[in-house]
Amino acid sequence: MVKHIVMFKLKEKTSENMDHAVSTLRSLEGKVESLRYIEVGVDFKESERSYDFVLTTHFDDKEGLTAYAEHPNHLPVLETMRNLCSGSIVVDYVTE
Repeated sequence: MVKHIVMFKLKEKTSENMDHAVSTLRSLEGKVESLRYIEVGVDFKESERSYDFVLTTHFDDKEGLTAYAEHPNHLPVLETMRNLCSGSIVVDYVTE
């Protein structure tokens, strides 16, 4: 299994932007064939080191992650996140 985890920081941290970002990410559920699991979590601690929210996704293999990255339903989500966020950090890894 491949896990793809992305943490995001909003440009402007408002409840409207947060709701829009979270609902945009969640809208991918059931819309990308290789996407096996999706979870979106909002940070509650709000420390200076914290990012605002996190996306956790699972795929069967690296090819599934590649298919997701290039999927036509993912591309507009990616564009929305780039417009809303000032930065992101990603990690992709294989697990058993």
